Amino acid sequence: MKKSLLLNTVFVSATAAAMAGTAAAQTIPQQQRPRDVITVTATKTEQSAQDIPVAVSALDNQDLEELRIDTFSDYLVQLPGVTAGGNGPGQRTIYIRGIASTTPNLTVAGVAGLAPNVAFYLDEQPLAQPGRNLDVYAADLERIEVLPGPQGTLFGASSQAGTVRLITNKPVLGAFEAYSNFGFSWTQDGEMSSNVTGVVNLPVGDDFALRAVVYSDHQGGYIDNVRGTRDLSESARFRPEGTVRANGVPVSARRAGFQAGQDLSNVTFLEADNADLVEDDFNDATYSGFRLSGRYEFNADWRLTVGYAQQTLDKDGVFFADPELDDWEIQRFEEDELEDDFTNVAWTLEGRLGALETVYTGAYTERDADQTVDYTDYMFVGQYFPYYVCDGSVTYPGAAGPAGTCQPPNSLVKSTTETTVESHEFRVLTPQTARLRATTGVFYSDTQLDERNDYTYLGSIAADPFGPFAPNFPFMTGYFSDPGPFPPGVIFRNDVRRTDEQRGAFGEVTYDLTDQLSFTAGARWYDIEVDLQGSANSSFCNSFSATDQDAFGTDISDLYNGDGQYTFRGSCDPTLRQTFTEADSIADIMAAGLSQAQATQVFNAVRAPDVAATDGVILKFTGTWTPNDDLLFYATYSEGFRPGLLNRPGGAQGPAGFTVPFALDTDEVTNYELGWKTFLFDGALRFNGNAFFIDIEDLQTTIFDPSITNLFFSANAADAEIRGVEGDFSWYVPNVDGLTIAGAFSLLDTEITEVLVPTDDVRVGSPLAFAPEFQANLRARYEWALENGYQAHVSGQVTHSGDSQSDVIRINRITVDGYTTLELAAGLAGEQWSVELFGENLTNEAGETSSNFVYDRERATLLRPRTIGLRFGVEY
Repeated sequence: MKKSLLLNTVFVSATAAAMAGTAAAQTIPQQQRPRDVITVTATKTEQSAQDIPVAVSALDNQDLEELRIDTFSDYLVQLPGVTAGGNGPGQRTIYIRGIASTTPNLTVAGVAGLAPNVAFYLDEQPLAQPGRNLDVYAADLERIEVLPGPQGTLFGASSQAGTVRLITNKPVLGAFEAYSNFGFSWTQDGEMSSNVTGVVNLPVGDDFALRAVVYSDHQGGYIDNVRGTRDLSESARFRPEGTVRANGVPVSARRAGFQAGQDLSNVTFLEADNADLVEDDFNDATYSGFRLSGRYEFNADWRLTVGYAQQTLDKDGVFFADPELDDWEIQRFEEDELEDDFTNVAWTLEGRLGALETVYTGAYTERDADQTVDYTDYMFVGQYFPYYVCDGSVTYPGAAGPAGTCQPPNSLVKSTTETTVESHEFRVLTPQTARLRATTGVFYSDTQLDERNDYTYLGSIAADPFGPFAPNFPFMTGYFSDPGPFPPGVIFRNDVRRTDEQRGAFGEVTYDLTDQLSFTAGARWYDIEVDLQGSANSSFCNSFSATDQDAFGTDISDLYNGDGQYTFRGSCDPTLRQTFTEADSIADIMAAGLSQAQATQVFNAVRAPDVAATDGVILKFTGTWTPNDDLLFYATYSEGFRPGLLNRPGGAQGPAGFTVPFALDTDEVTNYELGWKTFLFDGALRFNGNAFFIDIEDLQTTIFDPSITNLFFSANAADAEIRGVEGDFSWYVPNVDGLTIAGAFSLLDTEITEVLVPTDDVRVGSPLAFAPEFQANLRARYEWALENGYQAHVSGQVTHSGDSQSDVIRINRITVDGYTTLELAAGLAGEQWSVELFGENLTNEAGETSSNFVYDRERATLLRPRTIGLRFGVEY
């Protein structure tokens, strides 16, 4: 990675020099900014954020510069009410207003993951994905918009809880611009970081312009991988009922280990030892990429904008720690690596047909991610883990009890994902100054995610519990052109293709009843299909020789594992698999040797639906009162939804007659909101806010319950309610020229009101996940002029986030501890240069931005420790 960093830095520096200059974007003094107005496109047309009856938090290019926002984690902390779960760069899921239920990104990307409920847009294209947000580096952005609450009428299915939009700077006709930013920072007990960005805007004649940006940002590590050992005596297989785990929840009888209470004195447990992987500051990350765009104006009414972007995110290590160790420390037993590349092509044609404004926009994105994840932690909940890496006499003991050897529990997952997203939208706007005005359009998107995960239990080769594992059976799954054999040690392979196809037609109409009163009605028709194809195969069949069959049993009931989804896939007899797949009735399967109950499960699995289809109409109504130019009040009723999903282990039977559904229903939200946007004291104070109530029906969540199935599955688990108040302000302090004080806050009260699945792990009255009751930030900036035309500034910010929970599932839940941090900065700028010294997390708070307890051990994603940095810029 260090060699790659050097090449990236040299490349970007050379390119920046070739652009004929380096500089930070000119800073407009705060006191000169006209009434703190930001133009946004939250309503699909450009308007002042103060003039639209929509809650919107917007950071323009000056805010992004002043707040040093480069990546997802940077802008996350600036927006109270917005949180995220996940495991670091490129692996987070965004949540807004506490509409969250489950720990995201359980291991890797997760084609079987829940659809996001927050839409993420790069310009006009939606790019949110399950468990793996597109972590776009914030270079040369015009602004970031966050629209909380259901935005489904204009932005579609994934905007159930809100929408986050990254708007890039477009080429400017007739103007030459060139600048670059350089920065260096030092993290306490961590590595140095460095970044460079270069931008040029080049006019070509009067009608055409090009804009280019290149960047490289190396973020040094700060998590230490410390020495540790681990063995399978800690496995869930041997864990007795009543064991109290770190989250305070005891192990229930139905989750007790299969071999709990057995005498293990005759078992030799070999240790995993990570001595060879011990390393300080092992979680490096490097963003590098470029963006090129062009704009051509055909005439005064028509213009075309085309852009191409490419980015690579290269990451080593993990960005979470073990709170049982010292701060910012973890024990990992296999290498963790991620290389995440994407390319994006986008085009927008804008024009007028008479009085109508028309916009057609399309985009195509390809994303490839190759990842290796240490999977050793799975032993803490994986009942079958010892089954793969221990002698058979351990997991199937004779009369004398368990005896033999369990190999070290080292395991890993190699994941390869290939994603393509194509989207098209055509919309028409009537004159926005008319008393009756409308925005209407149609939308289409097609997302395909191919994922192959190889679950490798390294000790299985030496343990040889079922006989030789090589050569592994050549399963013909085909999606990644790798028919086999499995690599050594691979016990399971998931080879799955997920497609999400969405069609929609939308419209919003606004009518001004008077000069002060208006009413807006909106609707969206949607038709969404989510399809899963592929298989989850095991290598058990590879091991069966004639001798092994005699010892293990060849009767179909011996091979049947109780999970219909896997019986016909995991069977060692190809003829039998074909019989299961082609069976026309339960009787056909019973004829192969299964009982009626077993045959029913197999038949249901074979006949499981191929597509989760969702269609319908959602509505939005808003009344707006504008008593004068400085005051706006609105009341909104809006609806949102998230599409359903197919379950891979559909049909599995659980306690109390519960059956894992083959397909989830949509979960739906209804939002009631009162909001205000105000300028007070002659525009010196801007104060916006809203109060809302959200009703959630059929909340989707992900569950891991070995008493039902040894796979994660999803279900519509509960109904819930959310009450909240949020707001933000900006105050140009009178009589103190150059002093601005700004802040934002969020208050949330979330609770589950009804449980829809037969489990005591989801409880009425429990809060939703990643929903702190209180979040806020407060910042101040003072600017003043010096001699010779220099401009100086000092600024500071305090950020606070309260405690929250990581899941609605009680056994998977841990408290995400709140935190308070302090940032300070001071800088000096001339006409064409700037320099700033800054300090972040000066309190050196090990603040938890997310946490995960799915594998019975807390893994907390932490803020970067105290960091001091220096950044420079020059503009030509």
